[in-house]
Amino acid sequence: MGKKGKKEKKGRGAEKTAAKMEKKVSKRSQKEEEDLEALIAHFQALDARKTRIVETPCSPPSPRLNASLCAHPEKEELILFGGEYFNGQKTFLYNELYIYNIRKDAWTKVEIPNPPPRRCAHQAVMVPQGGGQLWIFGGEFASPDGEHFYHYRDLWVLHLATRTWEQVRDYIYYNDLYAFNLDAFTWSRLSPSGTGPTPRSGCQMTVTAQGSIVIYGGYSKQRVRKDVDRGTQHSDMFLLKAEEGREGRWAWTRVNPSGAKPTPRSGFSVAVAPNHQTLLFGGVCDDEEDESLEGHFLSDLHFYDPVRNRWFAGQLKGPKVEKRRRRRGKKGEPRGANKQELKGTGAQEPLQVVRELVAEDGTVVTIQQGLAALGPAGQAESDDSDDGTNEAGVPAVEPSPRSSAMLAVKHGRLYLYGGMFEAGDRQVTLSDLYCLDLHKMEEWTVLVEMDPESQEWLEETDSEEDSDEAKGAEGGGESEEDEDSGEEAREQRPSAAPGEPFADSLPRTEQ
Repeated sequence: MGKKGKKEKKGRGAEKTAAKMEKKVSKRSQKEEEDLEALIAHFQALDARKTRIVETPCSPPSPRLNASLCAHPEKEELILFGGEYFNGQKTFLYNELYIYNIRKDAWTKVEIPNPPPRRCAHQAVMVPQGGGQLWIFGGEFASPDGEHFYHYRDLWVLHLATRTWEQVRDYIYYNDLYAFNLDAFTWSRLSPSGTGPTPRSGCQMTVTAQGSIVIYGGYSKQRVRKDVDRGTQHSDMFLLKAEEGREGRWAWTRVNPSGAKPTPRSGFSVAVAPNHQTLLFGGVCDDEEDESLEGHFLSDLHFYDPVRNRWFAGQLKGPKVEKRRRRRGKKGEPRGANKQELKGTGAQEPLQVVRELVAEDGTVVTIQQGLAALGPAGQAESDDSDDGTNEAGVPAVEPSPRSSAMLAVKHGRLYLYGGMFEAGDRQVTLSDLYCLDLHKMEEWTVLVEMDPESQEWLEETDSEEDSDEAKGAEGGGESEEDEDSGEEAREQRPSAAPGEPFADSLPRTEQ
């Protein structure tokens, strides 16, 4: 028994030692991989400085192995890419591209922006599509001492006709431009002169009074190391303008507006204001750290004037406070449909305002507001602190911070519908509707309210049973018990504070 116990203890000790060694090796491997990723990112940063296509006649390439050599499907050319070289102390990796002209027996080095990272032992194939394409998959990157290796699993294509590299992933960004003919119902691809926006998603386009097109912002992401991408929120602006005297020809111009520029963001919304200015609302600013992503949602308003090439912050004036009018012996009463009921005679007593507004369909809407107490000079008493109230002392009504909202302008009014924001891991999709008179710029009016807490949110689950329940909920199927419990929950949930009703009751202003 004693010997057996000692053997068992010895066996368990060996298992523990092996587990510790395995953990130590795993940590070391992870550290080595991170070091290689940092080195690859360094080389990519150097490649990013190259922004032009440069073709230079040269002598034959330096010695190398594990490169790829492919024949052009239509031309008398060979395409050499990548490879490695070891000089006895150091390993060198390449992502150079050489073209060998068979007839002329001449080499040309071709530098193209945004190439694949340096590699060797990759797979390569040439196809005739699009004037010739070189496809590159995977490969290997080695540390300078040749002892540590990083293996790629990315896919790239070189368009030889246009001399452009493109990484083929789950997401692909474009910067091509097309026009649709409303008479012929046909698409045509445009090739403007000048330098346009880099490939991106989520940019916004508006039209100026002169017929030019404004492109602003957008989003793109780039791999910084294995399985980790970092996003870029673009804040640059471009103008696409028709060339004078050249029908069907367009030109790109990058513009740098002055004024109060919006902070970098994505997911913002735009519309054209009555004065032909571009209106921008909301969006989200993402803070990325390693694999974490936190979004800060916005609800600010900005205007871009293309004539003056200037940004302006959209500042609301707040509602106008109607002054009390007094007559001899009795309280004053304003003329017309609006009425004021003044309660009390003291200078410090609160003011109650009742407004009767007539909608376009003839409906009379009564709005009652409680105003702050008036001081001796007839002004509302307040401190200088910003407590979210307007001049009338009533909490300001405004859309909550959000991204991807829908905007439309009609008769000088901006209408804002829906959008989304995030609360922790939960995404809240909105269905509220707001209106803002762009001529007066006083206050938002809520047309349709929404309580975000009333929106159902289904947590992700790996359980097959829970998955079936989720499918049932998505399909709208509920048992009587579920319906009863849902109605009970809706009855117990407090409703949101009411906002200003009926935007149609506001005076209508034509453009």
